Amino acid sequence: MSAGIPHTQPDPRQEISASRTPQLRSLDLVGPAGRLEALLNEGAPHAPYAALVCHPHPLRGGNLHNKVVYHAMKVLNDPQWGLGFPVLRFNFRGAGLSQGTHDGRAETADVLAALGWLGSEYMRPLIAIGFSFGAAMTLQACCFQQQAHPNVHALAALGLPTQANGHHYRYPSLQRCTIPKLFLSGDCDQFAPQAQLTQVVASAADPKRLVLLPGVDHFFTGRLEAMQSSLAAWLKEQCS
Repeated sequence: MSAGIPHTQPDPRQEISASRTPQLRSLDLVGPAGRLEALLNEGAPHAPYAALVCHPHPLRGGNLHNKVVYHAMKVLNDPQWGLGFPVLRFNFRGAGLSQGTHDGRAETADVLAALGWLGSEYMRPLIAIGFSFGAAMTLQACCFQQQAHPNVHALAALGLPTQANGHHYRYPSLQRCTIPKLFLSGDCDQFAPQAQLTQVVASAADPKRLVLLPGVDHFFTGRLEAMQSSLAAWLKEQCS
């Protein structure tokens, strides 16, 4: 999965604001290709779940500060959404200060390393979420190797790509993935035509849900709050 998937640029002002709160920790994870740069938004002391959010394609500027990733983290972590989970974000190999070189497939091992750290740190069920390339890597890591982290409680794929720059993305491991899954995209996603994404979701094992936001593109441009609301509603069903 080495095809590049463009995306919006990060908004550093949001991260500057977040970094002033005591709940944000900078840390390094031990990944299969070396150090993985990471940020942890600490949650409520007795939160029942911990969560991971994975970023879009690093060769198109994707990193843990991406707007969609940041807004998904806020849903999971900010008390105003009613969850308050600790949330880990990290840079894939070769992105930011993370060591290693972009591969396009081996990043699934980075996801597994991050899930392993979360599981050891919090000893509670995990929520795994990815956007674009991050969604593809998250599904591959959690579904192809479902037994590697049996404590993954739910998966959410935001803007899951089916095609980009002439490449087609397929997800055969979804056929046997029984983890609850949310597929949340815009119905005008330029990297996942509605018919193609519907086929992908139809091939996935239950339980699953497809939510298409009307008039919304791959980046949830101008509709980040709608993305957050849909994600929050599904998470509350899964985590009640």
